[in-house]
Amino acid sequence: MAGDRLRVGVLGAGRIGSFHARTLAAAGDVGELVIADADPARATALAASLAASPAEVRTAASAQEVLAASDAVVIATATAAHAELITRAARAGLPVFCEKPVALDPAGTRAALREAGAAGILLQIGFQRRFDAGFRAAREALRAGVLGRVHTIRCVNSDAVPPPAAFVPLSGGLIRDCMVHDVDTLRWLTGREVVEVYARGSNGGAAFFREAGDVDTAAALLTLDDGTLATATATRYNGAGYDVRMELSGERDQWAVGLAGRTPVTSAEPDGPAAPERPWPGFLERFADAYRAELAAFVRAVRGEAENPCPGEEGLRALLVAEACELSRRENRPVRVAEVG
Repeated sequence: MAGDRLRVGVLGAGRIGSFHARTLAAAGDVGELVIADADPARATALAASLAASPAEVRTAASAQEVLAASDAVVIATATAAHAELITRAARAGLPVFCEKPVALDPAGTRAALREAGAAGILLQIGFQRRFDAGFRAAREALRAGVLGRVHTIRCVNSDAVPPPAAFVPLSGGLIRDCMVHDVDTLRWLTGREVVEVYARGSNGGAAFFREAGDVDTAAALLTLDDGTLATATATRYNGAGYDVRMELSGERDQWAVGLAGRTPVTSAEPDGPAAPERPWPGFLERFADAYRAELAAFVRAVRGEAENPCPGEEGLRALLVAEACELSRRENRPVRVAEVG
């Protein structure tokens, strides 16, 4: 440690890893940042860009070196490495923040959670929407009864441009990669569980989605345990910009999350708003404040100043619903979540 400040390791120096590193390097509670990546040059470039930060920033040659030099670790590597790195950090007794998912399948997820549980470490999963101001306000309104009985929830999840072809076979697919965020938000916001799903998918875009067994557009009907109906749509093609929204319809009122000045939506009404001049280009810009807030919460939890806001088990529960949606899509039938649980 540097004084009473934390030494934090960052594994992964890609888009989200770089964002997390910049956030941590500027945090007053972090005295040292140790970065490693499968591409050492990328880690070196990131560390150099942070040379003027309040925290001391350096690179490490391996994940093991990072773990040995850290009080806590942030995992932002490719998904396939998450479970192994959680296990290694747990055996080293280190608190972990890991980007979702823990693993691409329930078995791998459960194995990593067992390791974390046996070691008694803090494991926080990166579902950043829990820290977004709009989603938090909607949760408070729903819990306070402002909307009355909520009967319908609609989720929209649209990428501005498709990911690189090489990413798709490693992503787990559109439902596990993107729609899982809607599932987690539904559970967290309502306090209810999804019990049944019916999902469909389509491919009208690039062939590499079909070749990977994936789809570029998906829709799901989700039934919650109190009878509330939710729909979730996701697509890799939304040229207007990056769009994540949720509408909650209740007997007393209807609230929309994500409907703001940069939302890439054009009204067809003569007196409606025009398309925004600067629509959201991607998830890092749309959820920048939420990403910063979730890491601040992780640091507080590591220091014993707050509870873990998103334990590893939350990642498993959301994944099980996504698994049920994927099974439903492939078999074209309703699926009870208990089938995959």
